[in-house]
Amino acid sequence: MANNIHPSVKMGEYCVIGDNVTIGEGCVIGHHVVIHNDTAIGDNVRIDDFTCIGKRPMKAANSAVTVESDLPACVIGSGCIIGTGAVIYRGCTLGERVLAADLATVRERVTIGERTIIGRGASVECDCTVGRKCKIETNAYITAYSTLGDMCFIAPGVVTSNDNFAGRSEERFKHFKGVTVKNGGRIAAGSVILPGKVIGEQAMAAAGSVVTKDVPEKTVVVGAPAKVLRAVPEDQLLQEGDYAK
Repeated sequence: MANNIHPSVKMGEYCVIGDNVTIGEGCVIGHHVVIHNDTAIGDNVRIDDFTCIGKRPMKAANSAVTVESDLPACVIGSGCIIGTGAVIYRGCTLGERVLAADLATVRERVTIGERTIIGRGASVECDCTVGRKCKIETNAYITAYSTLGDMCFIAPGVVTSNDNFAGRSEERFKHFKGVTVKNGGRIAAGSVILPGKVIGEQAMAAAGSVVTKDVPEKTVVVGAPAKVLRAVPEDQLLQEGDYAK
């Protein structure tokens, strides 16, 4: 099928554009970019060198979460910026003005809300939902089947997990569960969140925490295992108007 590429699009050298691709007005595409079949890119999107958009997932023989299925097209909202070497999979939707920094990876069946930042080298695995205006910082790892609300903050080096059996026992296939971070939740640098745990609304796991239990809303936890330290200070709490800005 024919592509629909706006005449204003600026495209670098050695790009590969698949079939049935739409690229909107004012987009700038770097060198050596690969855009796979059926991808839909909005207006004023910047995609830097050596980036891959609409990649199909690979399934290893022993993969626990990758499934072989038809996936909808990759959709990149208007105003997005996608850095060098980033990989955005087929079946992924980025809302408007999302920033996916250099070397970021966003897997299949993932939705990223508008104005969210996916930091350098950060990974969002399959079957995740990330809300609006979140920050997922450098080298953070969001495990498959996770949900993040709006205005969440995930600091550099955070690791989330979805397998309590650590790759052993057939029983594990029945119990995969990602993490949940509710609106305004924060996870500080180097923290580890165990499978299925919930970071409550506007709660915070302090740096280096190992979260083994759900964290109550508006509460700070710290340590390994993480324990309640205190309430989140009033001057750090978001107000209703902050979500709408």
